[in-house]
Amino acid sequence: MCGRFSITKEEKLIEERFGASFYTDDLIKRYNAAPSQNLPVIASEEPDKIHLFRWGLIPFWAKDNKIGYKMINARSETILESKVYAPAFKYKRCLVPADGFYEWKKVGKSKVPIRFRRKDDGLFAFAGIYSEWKPNPDEHVHSFSILTTQPNEIVQSVHDRMPVILLPEFEKAWLDKNTAQKDLLSMLIPYPTELIDGYEVSDLVNKPANDFPEIIEPV
Repeated sequence: MCGRFSITKEEKLIEERFGASFYTDDLIKRYNAAPSQNLPVIASEEPDKIHLFRWGLIPFWAKDNKIGYKMINARSETILESKVYAPAFKYKRCLVPADGFYEWKKVGKSKVPIRFRRKDDGLFAFAGIYSEWKPNPDEHVHSFSILTTQPNEIVQSVHDRMPVILLPEFEKAWLDKNTAQKDLLSMLIPYPTELIDGYEVSDLVNKPANDFPEIIEPV
């Protein structure tokens, strides 16, 4: 499960890291990115551009956008068995830039928010899939889901799932429509334990409306 993450770096750093440019000047730093928000995505259709897609995949056949709230994550182990996710996995993959993600650790009757990040505090990319929904002839909504996998040793003490963070050497192939399916599946692995750490943050992160720098500060 991945229900919140952060993307707080400057626009220039994101562009340099991923070799892509923003198509808009509307980038908003997200310290507490949440489902239904429009967030930076690099899609296989246009790998040199960074677009803003809605988090929570809305299938092309959906009657309304509410289904997107239930489709923020896709299990990598069963993705080919899904009538919704399998076509996107085959033809519409994307990178979701981030610099951290949150999970909640059970402590007694409470849940303590933990932020995970690279030890060097650098940018990384979640493995994502996307879809295009047309509620009417004049409106096109692009939306995405983040793939999840088994946790590494750091994350497993907090949660039994973690988002798929692609190794940098996999990112280009993930977007390439010619990459073999078996090679794509081999990329959906836990991120190396030695590259990330986690720390407790304020429970302010529990509310999506709270989206400011203090969210990512250790407590």
